[in-house]
Amino acid sequence: MRVSVAGTGYVGLVTAVCLAEKGNIVTCVDIDREKINLLNSGVSPIYEPQLEELMWKNKNMILYQNDYIEAYRDADLIIIAVGTPEKNDGSANLQYLFEVAKQIANTVVKDCVVAIKSTVPVGTNDKVERIIKENLKYDVKIEVVSNPEFLAQGTAVRDTLSATRIVLGVESENAEQVMKEVYREFNIPYVITDRKSAEMIKYASNDFLALKVSYINEIANLCEIVGANIEDVSKGMGMDPRIGNQFLNAGIGYGGSCFPKDTKALHWLANYNDYELKTIKATIEINENQKIKLIKKARKYFNSLNGLNVAVLGLTFKPGTDDLREAPSLTNIPLLLEGGAKVNVWDPVGMENIKKIFLDEISYSSSIEEAITNADICFIFTEWPEIKDFDIEKYAKLMKRPLIIDGRNCYSVTDATNSGIIYDSIGRKTIAEELLKI
Repeated sequence: MRVSVAGTGYVGLVTAVCLAEKGNIVTCVDIDREKINLLNSGVSPIYEPQLEELMWKNKNMILYQNDYIEAYRDADLIIIAVGTPEKNDGSANLQYLFEVAKQIANTVVKDCVVAIKSTVPVGTNDKVERIIKENLKYDVKIEVVSNPEFLAQGTAVRDTLSATRIVLGVESENAEQVMKEVYREFNIPYVITDRKSAEMIKYASNDFLALKVSYINEIANLCEIVGANIEDVSKGMGMDPRIGNQFLNAGIGYGGSCFPKDTKALHWLANYNDYELKTIKATIEINENQKIKLIKKARKYFNSLNGLNVAVLGLTFKPGTDDLREAPSLTNIPLLLEGGAKVNVWDPVGMENIKKIFLDEISYSSSIEEAITNADICFIFTEWPEIKDFDIEKYAKLMKRPLIIDGRNCYSVTDATNSGIIYDSIGRKTIAEELLKI
């Protein structure tokens, strides 16, 4: 099947490459000429495991271009995967989506299906269909389908090729059959529903996971107060099949391109319809407070951050990606700088992106050892394997004061104690009770 994909971000590029892997002829369209040139050279503009490998493997099945007219006119299926960024009020910005809809209406010369993968508020598919009908240039029939994605950054290729379900919001049997044809080789169960329900499935799924993260973080905070161990609590909860063990790792909150944006968008949509989703409102508030938990913990050990050498390990919002969007590091580094600290950072893949934000305000290290040498305190914001596997005894040897405040519970409290370091983490007993403020 001839498929065109509008947008080459995480969703668009991964979708395109995975569809090509399954035998479809795919054209990727993006207005960014620099990005298209990069893709045509075989280089992925985003860091995502397995993606570049599959791009090369299927290079004869994928075309990257800026010319949307050529891309859309003869397509059997057009997938819209452009960004829907957050507005100041929390609602989704649908400008790019509607622009693509008009381009399709003015370009397509044969009947086709348009599938919206972009995360959009309930009712958006209906609006897109209306825009297309109002702007049709040729006598063709275009049907709109809601086909939300459920991939996670860092595991996006695997999540697409081995998804738990394919959700199709359709209004006709023909549209359903076209979508099933493009996914024919995936061997994944379908959820067939109407378009509004499909749109809601996406938001409800993401926001539930965000709620789960915020819930376990709240429990972790209480564990610290009453002396319980959040890891044992999470394990006991996760063994219950009604709860499950995923998204029960306590930490300093969620980030990325999905959870923050989607929780705010659903909260806005509810308010717009004179309804308040109290659970989602609480999820957002809890997450924002959790992001600065490590700075609050630091107050137990220092009256002031002024003049301190601070090591920051992990910059991206999660391991396996170079994405810094809504990452806790972006909230905390400015606070450290405002407090007068000298900040030295390390991350295995996020360094180039962080340099675009802070330039020469902070120092950049090529290794964990370099980052922690002579540091007064070390903050851990991302649970990269390189950090979890790091020899914990090196902190005591290289730091000026061996104090680690870990937002991702990378180390065993017992191991930290035996290594002679002061170790403060999330939802677990702190081995520093005997210390006074330095």
